[in-house]
Formats: sequence, C-alpha cells, structure tokens
Amino acid sequence: MYKSRLLPNTRIDVADALRGIAVAGIILYHSVEHFNIFTQETIIHALPSDETVADILAWLLSGKMYGIFAMLFGLSFFIMNDNQQQKGNCFSGRFAWRMCLLFMFGVINVAFYDGDILMLYACYGLLLIPISYLPSKAVWCIIGLLAIQPVELFCLLTGFEIDHTRFYEISGIINNAHEHGTFWENALTNLRYGFEVNLRFNVFSGRLTQLLCLFILGMQLGRQRMFYNEGRNLQIWHKILMVSAAIVIALSFVNFGEVESWLKPIYNLIILLMIVSAIVSAWYASEGVRRLLHHLCIFGRMSLTNYLLQSIIGCSIFCGYGLACYYKLGITYAVMIGVGMVITQYLFARFWFASHQRGPLEGLWRKLTWI
Repeated sequence: MYKSRLLPNTRIDVADALRGIAVAGIILYHSVEHFNIFTQETIIHALPSDETVADILAWLLSGKMYGIFAMLFGLSFFIMNDNQQQKGNCFSGRFAWRMCLLFMFGVINVAFYDGDILMLYACYGLLLIPISYLPSKAVWCIIGLLAIQPVELFCLLTGFEIDHTRFYEISGIINNAHEHGTFWENALTNLRYGFEVNLRFNVFSGRLTQLLCLFILGMQLGRQRMFYNEGRNLQIWHKILMVSAAIVIALSFVNFGEVESWLKPIYNLIILLMIVSAIVSAWYASEGVRRLLHHLCIFGRMSLTNYLLQSIIGCSIFCGYGLACYYKLGITYAVMIGVGMVITQYLFARFWFASHQRGPLEGLWRKLTWI
C-alpha cells in the first residue's frame, strides 16, 4: 500500500500554466467545431484557409487539451490526498463527495454544451480512490496497460467491431436541436442525451481508456514529484521531449491504414507528452518563458469557471437560438471568435483575482467539499 513520503506539496505554478493552456486550447478547438454543430448548410463567410487552420488545430489540440486537463486532475487529486494523509486523515470519502459536486457542475454545464466532460471526469475520478492505495509498481503497470489502448487492440486482434449506430443517432438529434431548437429545447435535449453521447464518443474515439490512463498518470507524476525542479526531474523531462518528438516525427510519415483506430490515440498521447515535456522544460529553463506563461497561470487557476463560461458564451454565439454563427462563420473566423473568448475570460480572471483568492466556482467547490 502506498504511504505519503511526508514531503511538502507547495503550489506548482507550471501546473497552473499547463491548466491554462489546456482550457484555452479547449476553447479554441470548440470554436473550430462550432461548439459541436456540424452543419450541412453552406457557410456564408468562409475562407480558403479554413481547411488548413482546421488541420493544424486538430493536430495540435484535438484530444490533447482534454488529456492535459485529465492529467492535471490526477495531479490535483494526489496533492489533496497526500496533504490529508500527512495530517492523518482519510480523504477517500471527502473526494467521493467532491466528485458528486463535480458531477452536479457537469449537469449545469451540459444544459448549455452537449460536449461536457465534467460528468465523465467525476466518474473517472472515483476510480482514483482505490488505485491511490496501490504501490507505485502496480500503478505503473495499470498506466502501461491503459496506454496501449486495450479495447482497440482487442478489436484489432479479434476482428470484433463496436456498433456506433446509437452514437450517430443521438448525435444527429442533438445537432438538429442546436441548429433549429430554442434554448429550452437545446437544454432538455442536452440533459437527456449529453452524458450518453459523450460516453459513446469516448468509446468511438479511443479516449475511454486513455483518459483514465492520464488521470492515473497525473497522480503518479505527483507521487514522483515530477513537476518540481528537484533531482534529475529536468533531465527526465528533456529525455521525454526528445523521445516523444522523434516518435511524433516518425509517425507523421506513416499511413496508419487498418490500424488507425488503435494507433491514432497512441499517436495523440505521444503528442500530448511532447507538449507537456516541452512546456515544463521551457518553464524551468527560462525566466522569460515563466513571465510569459504567468498570464496562463492566472487563466488556469480559474479553470472550472472558465470551462463553464466558455460553454455559455460559445453556445450563445454559435447555436441557432443565439447568434447562429454555426453557418455564418467559417473555421478561420470561428477561431478568431475563440481567441476573443480567451482574451475576454482572461481579463475577467485578472479582475476577479484582484480581490479574491480563488475563482467563483473554484471557491464554491472548495467550500462545498469541506462542508
């Protein structure tokens, strides 16, 4: 059984920066996707650059930002759990209650945006409780098993095919509500189908086991204190960066063909590791990088609030009940809208932290956690 090493868990600024990058990246890619509205209508204001912008941001952001968010979720769990262990307290029950609260936040969020991840993260988070008691060797084995995409590998080796008919069916119902429904019709449709469609999408995209892998990886990196500039940590991050970059370059020239459903999620995971290792390495190597990323630390400290805000703002811009930009703006213009959302929410975060220690929902979540 794992026991605390009784080392202080000071605030990790680079983790806040990564969290800010993840949330900003999520907003930008949601804008690329017009907040999950995939219309067949002709786009009024399209540009020749739309397809290129979509391809670049898909390679850089799709799946990676949610993955970084999941990894940092696991890190946060470790810090809270370890702090309580050092005080002689059991955190398991309190964390389970915290996940119930997160699920409730997710219910509110899914009423606006059908792509909510908070409810699924709350369910994944509960699995961290039993895993946190395991020794590190066992945890690394679980991480390795989940990282090889066991579901997709099983399907590839056996020829078994998962039926995604239901996923396509409810996606169509939701999309129709987004385009033509009122706000209340959207909210009710999202509440009815949102959790199911996201679970089915995780199976469809290969994220079902990968997100859990990243939750556990974040917890394990917390145990190893990898986000602190201690010992040989920076050398390890440099090696991860070099190896992952080399693999990404090599796989970029490979046609995945029939093994795409298995290999593509692994490819995305390696890109994620490349991004994280590059940011951590640059953070500790350069004061200039730290000053630049400090702005994203502010954004990341309000990640839950910013995530819900982007759902409310983005859907009011792109859905039919709002400004209906889903058919008015092409991808390039939509990304500009996303950049504007990031800047607006950053300015709100600056304003809020001038007089508050935590973000609005972060403070509420903390108070309810310890009620």
